Amino acid sequence: MYHILLAIHIITCLFLIVSILLQAGRGGGLTEAFGGQTQSVLGSQAPDVLKKATEVSAIMFLVLSLLLAMLTTRRGKSLFQQMKVPVRMPVATSTANKVPVASTAPVTSSGESAAETK
Repeated sequence: MYHILLAIHIITCLFLIVSILLQAGRGGGLTEAFGGQTQSVLGSQAPDVLKKATEVSAIMFLVLSLLLAMLTTRRGKSLFQQMKVPVRMPVATSTANKVPVASTAPVTSSGESAAETK
């Protein structure tokens, strides 16, 4: 079901792109780039047909986007969570090799070494 809706969504996106680009706007759209032949192919009602096709495909795009979003959240995992990437564990350093350095100066009752008080 999910993959069928995704395929329909992609086709709707492509149809929406084409219907928007074929419309004659301020610059004339792609109809002028192809010599204005779209008007004669689609008939005299071409702007109305393209406008209606754009409206229908835009509504389908929004509805399919919402359906796919709801289905994706119900599936539980995103694409990044579904990918099985090996996790690298940090290398633990051995504390046995680390020997604390003892101070050779005697410590006074105030916590300072005898060398620091002189």
